[in-house]
Amino acid sequence: MQALFDGGRVIDLILALMAFEAVALGILYRRTGRGISPARLLPNLLAGAFLMLALRASLSGAGAYAMAFWLVLAMLVGILISLVIGSW
Repeated sequence: MQALFDGGRVIDLILALMAFEAVALGILYRRTGRGISPARLLPNLLAGAFLMLALRASLSGAGAYAMAFWLVLAMLVGILISLVIGSW
């Protein structure tokens, strides 16, 4: 169990579950029209994935610049979400 956390493999598992969630919710929305539209869901999942990648960089010892890169991308997506959702 410790090996999952040491190398950041647990983050890979979480990212795979996030991808599965996106596909499942997209199929649900397409078939029933219920739930969150993919246009609103995907940017939030993308920001969350960038945060997970920053955590993975930290767990794997990738360095400050790698963590900063993913954190800045998450911040930019968050700002974009705020600007776009404000106009929806």
